[in-house]
Amino acid sequence: MTDPKRYLITAALPYANGPVHIGHLAGCYLPADIYVRYLRAQKRDVKFIGGSDEHGVPITIRAMKEGISPQQVVDRYHAIIKESMAQMGISFDIYSRTSNKVHHDTASAFFTKLYNDGLFEEKETEQYYDETTKTFLADRYIVGTCPVCANTNAYGDQCEKCGSSLSPEQLINPRSALSDAVPVKKKTTHWYFPLQNYEAWLKEWLLEGHKEWKNNVYGQCKSWLDSGLQSRAMTRDSNWGIKVPLPNAEGKVLYVWFDAPIGYISATKELTDQWADYWCKEDTKLVHFIGKDNIVFHCIIFPAMLKAHGNFILPDNVPANEFLNIEGEKVSTSRNWAVWVHEYIKDFPGCEDVLRYVLCANAPETKDNDFTWKDFQDRNNSELVSIFGNFVNRTWVLMHKLCGGKVPKLHEDILDEKDKTLVEDIAAAKTKVENLLEEYKFRDALFEVIDLSRKGNKYMQEKEPWIVAKCTTDNGQLTTEAQKSIDNCLHLCLQLTANLSILINPFLPNVAQKMLGMMKVVDKMLDWNNAGKIKLLSVGYSLREPQFLFRKIENEEITVQVEKLKSGLIKSAQENTETKKMEEKKTVDTPNNSPSGDGGKSEIVFDDFAKIDLKVGTILSAEKVEKADKLLKLEVDLGFEKRIIVSGIALHFSPEEIINKQVVVVANLAPRKMRGIESNGMILMAEDNTGKLHFVKPEAVINAGAGVS
Repeated sequence: MTDPKRYLITAALPYANGPVHIGHLAGCYLPADIYVRYLRAQKRDVKFIGGSDEHGVPITIRAMKEGISPQQVVDRYHAIIKESMAQMGISFDIYSRTSNKVHHDTASAFFTKLYNDGLFEEKETEQYYDETTKTFLADRYIVGTCPVCANTNAYGDQCEKCGSSLSPEQLINPRSALSDAVPVKKKTTHWYFPLQNYEAWLKEWLLEGHKEWKNNVYGQCKSWLDSGLQSRAMTRDSNWGIKVPLPNAEGKVLYVWFDAPIGYISATKELTDQWADYWCKEDTKLVHFIGKDNIVFHCIIFPAMLKAHGNFILPDNVPANEFLNIEGEKVSTSRNWAVWVHEYIKDFPGCEDVLRYVLCANAPETKDNDFTWKDFQDRNNSELVSIFGNFVNRTWVLMHKLCGGKVPKLHEDILDEKDKTLVEDIAAAKTKVENLLEEYKFRDALFEVIDLSRKGNKYMQEKEPWIVAKCTTDNGQLTTEAQKSIDNCLHLCLQLTANLSILINPFLPNVAQKMLGMMKVVDKMLDWNNAGKIKLLSVGYSLREPQFLFRKIENEEITVQVEKLKSGLIKSAQENTETKKMEEKKTVDTPNNSPSGDGGKSEIVFDDFAKIDLKVGTILSAEKVEKADKLLKLEVDLGFEKRIIVSGIALHFSPEEIINKQVVVVANLAPRKMRGIESNGMILMAEDNTGKLHFVKPEAVINAGAGVS
């Protein structure tokens, strides 16, 4: 859309089952805020919508673990998340929650319309059921042994140890997370949305109509559509969520990914009586900011729902980011491998914009990126302090020293090529930044802002006003030529600083406000149409004393954060170990279970162990499995043959680093399909107390196919 009348910007609703970490910020909230602040500076009509997703299995899982109600969980974490967002300057027009009545009413009405239009398929299927607690079990309520890595506490949808995507049927010895009872299959009725009926339309609208979307978004959507869409259940058996608004639907709620995106609509209703202008008029530009794990829901399922409803506009763009890893490893909230936003704010008070800067400069816009505390320190000290902050501070100090604390006159009659080039650079920077922001290339846009300050430093260094100030007459007065040269240099540097405040504002709003204070000007200075101009500060206007925009981050501060990260991981591992022991003891003490040995697992006889065929193998090739961030497809030489084995180790090893590694393989494990790939064997791994995986392998290289006994 080239000239929208209004903008509606949404950022993914975070689950209110824990605090937000920096991966959340980098994924969607910071880029969304940058874009919204840019639009506001242009005086566009824009609404920025956010809120907490307070339904779904993650909420009830957290409540079960803490022994409290789901409502208590969401009340606690909604408040923490909302405060963290505000402190980081994420400037929502509204931050709502899906437990609000207006949302329940809106989602129920949406479902009812589709139902009345005959668009749902009512199906009776078999689902796992806990006879002890009389509860249908979502996949996350079923635990068992992972068939890939032998983790005894894998969930029915995913193993959090190796990362494999699973189904309950794949688990070995599945049990209910509620009671430890063995689940049984029981018939239940649900309402399915036939996505396949919208496949042709989606291909035309998305694949043909939105080729400008980011490659990662377009590619994932194309893969889904090329594979063919299927009907998807839009209801669940649960007591937590939005009740299915139909008779005879007791104990059933709307699927969280049906109700959550409708939360954007209900939040807009809360915000303004004119909500329909933003959701129903074709001259509105709707943009969803999300992380890559939400692409299919925002680009395929929700648009199909909107199309089926018929009264709403469709997203113009969905600029999803990839994942942000931390210190070389993927963020894991269960292992406490995360940098929590509310803790950062306490540890680095007044440095919110520093984190915004680092996360944007290192944003995972096209691929997964890595956050390290060393890089955080380097970017602050080498870029914010030494380049941007240094230029502004030098300009202010010299202006007070050489120009009496006032904006000097620009003597156009003696402008030289360096002066003219700087003026051109100022005008060009505005155009570059604007074009990049319009294309959602926030990292590149930020680089252009910092580069402009870098050019300012270079210009000042070449003009050397402190040296020119030594050109005096016999009576110690500055020569006329020297004063004009100093005036021109500092006039242009001051105008450049004013431009920097405008250009940096979407990225570092607190810094922009500090700069306004130094210039003694009001917020109107930050209007985008002022950028690129060199008559922003009036000649003769007195300016305040300089203040430092940033402070240096010391080595000791970084050491504390790294140790905090590691200690949190170890503490989490210890807690998980204790929890596991308690669960295993509970299982052992349950009647009709087999006796357990010291290791906590059921005792086996030698003949059982002798059935396992362990062989030494050599990894010949490795590649990532499509649409499975945690899986690697390995070709392993077993001496007598080569095999394909799918292993959930992608979070611990890159494909390149494990080529020619020797491993131990369970060679007689029955084949199992994972992500459509038949896996013929299992790689044995050991896990240390931090959760890191290590290959079980011979001490020295030996022949592939050697037996292990």
